[in-house]
Amino acid sequence: MFHAYARSIELIRALRPLVGRLEKRDKDLARQLRRAASSIPLNIAEGNRRTGKDKAYHFRVAAGSAAETSAGLEVAQAWGHLEDTSTALDLLDQIRAMLWTLSNR
Repeated sequence: MFHAYARSIELIRALRPLVGRLEKRDKDLARQLRRAASSIPLNIAEGNRRTGKDKAYHFRVAAGSAAETSAGLEVAQAWGHLEDTSTALDLLDQIRAMLWTLSNR
């Protein structure tokens, strides 16, 4: 399996309990976080099957979604809705690094 894709699925698994807790405190933020996080593996998978500039475009979109997911976690933490988001944020750093490499080939 494509390593960046595998990491993004691992991220979804790490986010499941966090988003579940967040949903009880802020449904809108939970919904936005779920959409942004889901966009990461979906765009990685699509980009992996594309060629040329189209391929890099999907990896850049996935990177943008990864940035949005990080921001969503930081916002939730700042509001006091979530406490430990370090595992998810570490995975997001790894994913963004892989996506930077993939989109700049």
